[in-house]
Amino acid sequence: MSHRTGHKPAQLSGGEQQRVAMARALVRSPKLLLADELTGNLDTATRDQIMELLDGLNQKGLTIVVATHDHEVMSHCRRSIKLRDGAVLLDA
Repeated sequence: MSHRTGHKPAQLSGGEQQRVAMARALVRSPKLLLADELTGNLDTATRDQIMELLDGLNQKGLTIVVATHDHEVMSHCRRSIKLRDGAVLLDA
């Protein structure tokens, strides 16, 4: 992304904006990361890289809460809670 440092947010693709947002969220070493459709605009290879990074951060103690419809992303989660109309359908 270093080649895009002079660009304004509106000049970045959706995937680039998501990567920048995630980098900004992680730069201060938070204890909790809330991620809503964090891979929605990413290609499969980039999604897999992001999930590998998050898996490593989680193993080091970062708590990550993910809202997603992507079953590949869900497969990385230790706990899955499925909601419909505000009601819990599954907590596994």
